[in-house]
Amino acid sequence: MTWFLIIAALIAGFFGFRFFKGRRHRAALLGSPLSERARAVIAAEVPITQRLPAELRAGFEGKINLFLDQVEYIGCDGLDVTEEMELSIAAQACLIIANSDAWYKNLRTILIYPGAFKSTTKVHDGYVVREEEVVRLGESWSLGPVILSWHHSQLGAAIEDDGKNVVLHEFAHQLDDLSGQTNGVPLFRKGQTFAEWEAVFLEAFARHEYKVERGKKAVLDPYGATNHQEFFAVAIEAFFEKAEKLEEDEPAIYAQLSTLLALDPARWT
Repeated sequence: MTWFLIIAALIAGFFGFRFFKGRRHRAALLGSPLSERARAVIAAEVPITQRLPAELRAGFEGKINLFLDQVEYIGCDGLDVTEEMELSIAAQACLIIANSDAWYKNLRTILIYPGAFKSTTKVHDGYVVREEEVVRLGESWSLGPVILSWHHSQLGAAIEDDGKNVVLHEFAHQLDDLSGQTNGVPLFRKGQTFAEWEAVFLEAFARHEYKVERGKKAVLDPYGATNHQEFFAVAIEAFFEKAEKLEEDEPAIYAQLSTLLALDPARWT
């Protein structure tokens, strides 16, 4: 019995030490600034980040450090992953949560293709299920990984006002999935309610679906009419890249996202 207690104490001490060490390492990363080179790369690759308010920049840089420490980037189809690629994707992912307690805790791997890639998907037709190959620019899997086309990731970051950004889109899915399901209902901040979120988003989704079916112009990308989770993802894209227009056309959606992320990009200069 005595030896059992000693062994149990040693095991508990070992895991306690690892937990404490991990927390200290995380805190150190979150409290560390980026190098001048990293800042220059991000400014060039992801110009929208330069509009982030000064009071949020330290936390934003710390989250980029933590993201880079946690995630492994893997090049596919012969792609050599560069520091510029890693910093660009990390900065875009962390922009979404720059002022939030949310974290991509399940993500460990990002696969990067040179361009658009083929993915196999299951199509249900009644009782018949068949597999089809589709060409994609990005994918987000529950519990990871995220898969991206570098060409489209770089292009989406460079053009910062068209509401089309594949990295923001796929990481919106990662944020959505933190609730346990990717369904357009993320984990809410204090003060937000499911009832209010549902009312706002269902009404806006129906309105967007109506516009897309009739070929009318909309502030959100037509792909958002696919389903609720895609609507949430394209809303995140527009929230950052077409903030003033989204606030004007869909003020309730903008307000919900602003509360969720504790950000107000329509006021950024």
